Amino acid sequence: MFLIAPATMNTVGKMANGLCDNLLLATYFSMKNKTIVAPAMDLDMYKHPSLIRNFDLLIKDGVSIIPAESGELASGLMGEGRLSEPETIAGYLEAFLHSETQLEGRILITAGPTYEHLDPVRYLGNHSSGKMGFSIAKAALSKGYAVELIAGPSKEELVHPNLKRHDVISANEMLVKVEELWDTCHYGIFSAAVADYRPAEKSSNKIKKNEGEINMPLIKNPDILSWASAHRKNKQKVIGFALETNNEEENALTKLESKNLDMIVLNSTQDDQATFGGDLNKVTIFDKNKNKTEFPLKSKLDIGFELINLISKIDD
Repeated sequence: MFLIAPATMNTVGKMANGLCDNLLLATYFSMKNKTIVAPAMDLDMYKHPSLIRNFDLLIKDGVSIIPAESGELASGLMGEGRLSEPETIAGYLEAFLHSETQLEGRILITAGPTYEHLDPVRYLGNHSSGKMGFSIAKAALSKGYAVELIAGPSKEELVHPNLKRHDVISANEMLVKVEELWDTCHYGIFSAAVADYRPAEKSSNKIKKNEGEINMPLIKNPDILSWASAHRKNKQKVIGFALETNNEEENALTKLESKNLDMIVLNSTQDDQATFGGDLNKVTIFDKNKNKTEFPLKSKLDIGFELINLISKIDD
């Protein structure tokens, strides 16, 4: 295996277009085995159309890309383009070494929270950051899948030529996008923390504070996971998530069966280090036959790789 980290815009461009003028490139063009690049550059470079085209050419040549992360850059700016952390790169390498082949197909992934507006300035929401869903997307992309990522409000960023990101706000908007894309995908991983309820009416003006109480009726949001499960075609596979605070396994198994899922990922709330917005999580995964795979506390990216490896083995 040949890892290039960091890979600059200059190096990526030369690799993609067959230019060989230094020892690094001579090594790449002589390499018969797997090459992986971890790009690092300033945020405007990282989103430049020419870089995305060059990534696409490299992927067609069999090169895999570890997406850059967001953070402080050499220019002093904050944003996407920072070299992935060493433990992240190690996780990618480990996953590749445990899998001899790249996978193909298209995965729909939902990530982040949804916001249900009360008025122009307030909303009902939750603490989801979207990190789990974005980590799954990173793992899927690195394994060769094309990804349709439907993201609720999230500060997470991800750039990859095989990624199409669709930003939404509310549960209804997320459902509309799922309905639009579902038939084009082989797998659906529904990790978004979708609000169960929304206000029956949204106030057109800011709700003013007064001395009395406010009674605000709520109505139930659509069940996106159930919709996808009920409208599957051509052996599509549906994977759900369950965040439980009590009777965790019992509730997760009930959800697995009632929604006719192929797999469910139980997020545990019993470990203080597995938090919203954090980099770690502790999950237990059940397949459709209720077989249990339990993982210790891991990075969300590692969990993403574990999940992608498991869904690639789901029986028809």
